[in-house]
Amino acid sequence: MLDLALTGFVACFLLIGFRRPFLWVLCYLYVDIVSPQIISWGILSHLPISLMAFAAAFLGWVALDDKRDSRFTLRQGILAALLLYCGYTTWAAVYPAAAAEKWAWVWKALVFAIFLPFTLRTRLRIEAVALVMVLAASALIIDGGLKTAGGGGGYGTLRIFVENNTGLYEGSILSAVAISIIPIVLWLVKYGTVFPADWRVYLFAAALIFACSLIPVGTQARTGLVCLGVLCLFYLRTAKHKVLIAGGMALALMVAVPFLPQAFLARMGTIENHEADQSASTRLGVWKWTWGYVKEHPMGGGFVVNQSSRVEYDTVAKVTVDGSTEIRRTHVVEEGRAFHSSYFEMLGEQGFPGFGLWILLQLTGLIQMEQIRRRWKRRTGPDEAWVAPLAVALQLAQVVYLIGSLFVGIAFQPFILMLIGLQCGLWSYLKRTDVQQAQVPIRTIRPVVGMV
Repeated sequence: MLDLALTGFVACFLLIGFRRPFLWVLCYLYVDIVSPQIISWGILSHLPISLMAFAAAFLGWVALDDKRDSRFTLRQGILAALLLYCGYTTWAAVYPAAAAEKWAWVWKALVFAIFLPFTLRTRLRIEAVALVMVLAASALIIDGGLKTAGGGGGYGTLRIFVENNTGLYEGSILSAVAISIIPIVLWLVKYGTVFPADWRVYLFAAALIFACSLIPVGTQARTGLVCLGVLCLFYLRTAKHKVLIAGGMALALMVAVPFLPQAFLARMGTIENHEADQSASTRLGVWKWTWGYVKEHPMGGGFVVNQSSRVEYDTVAKVTVDGSTEIRRTHVVEEGRAFHSSYFEMLGEQGFPGFGLWILLQLTGLIQMEQIRRRWKRRTGPDEAWVAPLAVALQLAQVVYLIGSLFVGIAFQPFILMLIGLQCGLWSYLKRTDVQQAQVPIRTIRPVVGMV
């Protein structure tokens, strides 16, 4: 039944796109985030459903959509430059076959991020993209939250729908994404028009945010815990009742700690002592290797160049036996380990040029969202009040991503590139509306003879 339901849902999504071609864009968002072909074991698992939705979205826009006032923004240009450079490094990669496998989905994610802003010509479309991204991600988050609440979590053992460890189905990546969408959920509750706020919307949003907070617990991903802490701190920057909200956060933390699993608390405790944790030591070793590699190969080694990494280190742990404590050192040698950081992923794979383009893409996003916030924060009209809060939500989501990127390799994660595309679309939409408002003629009142 699940397979038939998924197949029927995707088929209906594609069919109604013939009446509203923009729905194909939303269909691709859903397919790329949820990956129903992974969950399915029947028809969808044998169809290139992602490519079909991608082609429908692009061809539908080319043939049927309104393209007036379409703009190519600076950040789309940066994305295009990054796409071309990644193509070059894939061609010159140290491991051509493995690099081609990663390139097969990276190019599509980059192209869609460049394409998405062209379709966002109205406020409704911008909201629809944000809503579908949240709801699609919530399918995985709610499933993980329910299993965590039922005691089914654990590091590397939380099973989201199926046994899979790619994309959003990987614990650390899902944790970072789950925390990053919380500001967007809050914006949709307050300013959404597709589902106007009522008790059902508030209840679902509260439950979803709670599920988002449970994902770091269920996956036992330290990345998620750090992201949640950073989000709380940055959220206070624009909050009206800072002291009240900070007190509520502290109280919630005090109440939650006694109910957290001991395994989760033990794993979070390794944040302070990386020398005793082999995972943390491996990351530091790979980062050191990456820096040495990129100094010798400034153009990078192409995708999955980390396969040539080799790191050595000693773990240090205190062991208590019969009341006496001793320090034990264990020499570890590992090869071909992951970068465990988007920053070092970009450095190692794309070298200094690719890393520079990626950093520029992130910084310009933060700056543009801040410019929108400052320009629109005092506009309170019914058609304007939504803008500044959305810019803040997208900015906070990006900050969470950048913090999470310190500890997990998600430089080309499609969900994050969709978020960047949404930022570009908002920026382009506001630039267009500003120009249109400036072109509205100002009516002058001619003085009537005899009037004082």
